[in-house]
Amino acid sequence: MTLDLLVRNAMLPDGRGPLDIACRDGHIVALEPAIGADAEQVIDAAGRLVSPPFVDSHFHMDATLSLGLPRINESGTLLEGIALWGELKPLLTVEAVVERALRYCDLAVSQGLLAIRTHVDVCDDRLTGVEALLHVKKVVASWLDLQLVAFPQDGLYRSANAEKNLLRALDMGVDVVGGIPHFERTMDDGARSVRRLCEIAAERGLMVDLHCDESDDPLSRHIETLAAETQRLGLSGRVAGSHLTSMHSMDNYYVSKLLPLIAEAGVAAIANPLINITLQGRHDSYPKRRGQTRVPEMREHGITVAFGHDCVMDPWYSMGSGDMLEVASMGLHVAQMMSRDAMRYAFECVTTHPARVLGLDGYGLQKGCKADFVLLQAADPIEAIRLRARRLAVVRSGRVIAESDPDIRRLALGGRPETVDPATYAPPAA
Repeated sequence: MTLDLLVRNAMLPDGRGPLDIACRDGHIVALEPAIGADAEQVIDAAGRLVSPPFVDSHFHMDATLSLGLPRINESGTLLEGIALWGELKPLLTVEAVVERALRYCDLAVSQGLLAIRTHVDVCDDRLTGVEALLHVKKVVASWLDLQLVAFPQDGLYRSANAEKNLLRALDMGVDVVGGIPHFERTMDDGARSVRRLCEIAAERGLMVDLHCDESDDPLSRHIETLAAETQRLGLSGRVAGSHLTSMHSMDNYYVSKLLPLIAEAGVAAIANPLINITLQGRHDSYPKRRGQTRVPEMREHGITVAFGHDCVMDPWYSMGSGDMLEVASMGLHVAQMMSRDAMRYAFECVTTHPARVLGLDGYGLQKGCKADFVLLQAADPIEAIRLRARRLAVVRSGRVIAESDPDIRRLALGGRPETVDPATYAPPAA
């Protein structure tokens, strides 16, 4: 039988290769040397790296590409970003959020980013972002997996209708329960919100992903409560704590007790290197804290660690290009993960680890997996990070949906023929 796609002479992230990858009916049907078969399309990888798709485990698509609306965050601080988002929220329309989100999804696909978990603010009684991103999720389903988190951004108890709106969003089809305990008015309210949110997830059979301890305060310890509630409610493997930046400032003795609790509970950690080092340490003179959570130590304890992009051109972060290799590079630099093994681990933090956090079915480069992968202009994961390797081909369900030559990146997205060059990309004028 004729194959849909045959990729020859590929090197894989785990060092296997050169191998041929045979794809038919949207799946990998063989992965071995010198496959003798005809195919509708043949790509010679020529010893270059073929990776499973990049996965962004933490993003805010309802705000993306809104830079300058209604004004610029001049200080670049978290608090000014929150204030700015509060100004923008009443001005949002479903149409505008959809337009910006689809533009970002185009950009993401050109970068080989084929799965995104995005938090969507539910503290707007109109649920504008929820309505918009549920629509986007359907539009992009054939070429990008979009997972939505119901995020009470102003606090589950601090915002009057947050819990009601969160439940409405889940009823509408949002996938994951979110929260922000450190933004509640008191530590007790924060802990209470963790308990309530985990109970909601347990009742509905959903996953949990909380913005947790995104602070320089070493006494912000809601991750401890999250680990305890995960165990109490039997949610192991379904819970993630995002940011966890307070751990950077915690007492080493306390962390020595905390990390085993997180590992025992089966809670994953999501660091956001670009944003964590930008927003944290703002009250420091010198020395300045980096803010990123303790990635190497978590790795030693067997905790699943993923990296997220978090923001691109929005009230909190005026930069970004949807490039998860940039995220991996920043993560390994900040964590001083400079051994060869640690650098390969950083590559896993933007591929296989976030795929595990999102629970993606059929992800990977094995026979029977979905035929989703990226051909990179690099020999191995370390070179890919070092060079921010060009995506030569992006494959979804055994079909090339984005490809690049030395000069351009060209998209062919099933009726969405936009051309997107990340090097020069800018959002439309307001």
